[in-house]
Amino acid sequence: MGHLQLHNIGKSYGATTVLEGIDLDMADGEFVVLVGPSGCGKSTLLRMIAGLEDITKGRLIIDGKVANRIPAKERGLAMVFQSYALYPHMNVADNMSFALRLAGASRAEREEKVRAAADILGLLPYLDRLPRQLSGGQRQRVAMGRAIVRDPTAFLFDEPLSNLDAKLRVRMRSEIKKLHQRLGRTMVYVTHDQTEAMTMADRIVVLHEGGIAQVGPPKQLYADPVSRFVASFIGSPEINLFDARTAGPEAAWVVMADGIRLPLTRPLDLPEGQAVTYGIRPQTIALAAEGLPAEVTLVEPTGETVDAKLRLGETEITAVLPDAAGLSPGDRVHLDFAADRALVFDGATGVRLA
Repeated sequence: MGHLQLHNIGKSYGATTVLEGIDLDMADGEFVVLVGPSGCGKSTLLRMIAGLEDITKGRLIIDGKVANRIPAKERGLAMVFQSYALYPHMNVADNMSFALRLAGASRAEREEKVRAAADILGLLPYLDRLPRQLSGGQRQRVAMGRAIVRDPTAFLFDEPLSNLDAKLRVRMRSEIKKLHQRLGRTMVYVTHDQTEAMTMADRIVVLHEGGIAQVGPPKQLYADPVSRFVASFIGSPEINLFDARTAGPEAAWVVMADGIRLPLTRPLDLPEGQAVTYGIRPQTIALAAEGLPAEVTLVEPTGETVDAKLRLGETEITAVLPDAAGLSPGDRVHLDFAADRALVFDGATGVRLA
């Protein structure tokens, strides 16, 4: 089992509150990713689950037992850190089996579990090597193997891929996802990279200013964010956001300060002149024969598409457009916004408007 429940969890350091009112239920076998900006408390929350930080208030329940005062080594959890934390004088096999040796496991048991974990992670040819003889990805797999041999009820990952280069991060994302599918254990994963979150998670937990901004499957958070913050944090390239005002309860558009009308599928039930934020994702903007006039300022090729920077009135926006369009800086084009994908937020609070 690996059922983790957080009830009204809070963390304070003296008068400074880091986390407050965290309620979260993680089902057995679920892959949950914690994301948020630096300083939002995601690593602190993970360390509280692991038992490496005290819980100031609230209850942590692991498989039906209140775990606030259970020592870290007795919680049945295994943590993989950002740094590999391998013993440089021990070979791969000894690094992976170290916790088992401390627990008094027999040599035969240690060897069996190490070989089983090494087989899963593709480390069998490297069991006799020292950490300095391994690549970064191999070292991270050794750290994961050290967690696997403990046979935990849940795995906790604290930004495990941030020290790897971009290509290796993509490969290791797949490795961790395959590991989850193979073992079927609960995994709680902290990252600042929302692409990792979108590609790996069953559910994403977005943390902001010490609390939970939104929880849900990746597609839900992308398509149906509850606030301007969540909309801007989830999705790459980042969503375009425009300061605008309502045009009245009969108008199916909002108006920017320079007079440009941004389309909606239906009127907002709001009085004229109310401040709002209009959001449109770069992937939902298309070139058109007629539409919003814009000027291309920068083209960044990404393969079959380009990330195009354009000036719409006084505002710079990003659009993901076909490379075949052959855009160049200085080109004047017309844009079609997918009005049915537009998101509108309250201008003062940032809360999504229905």
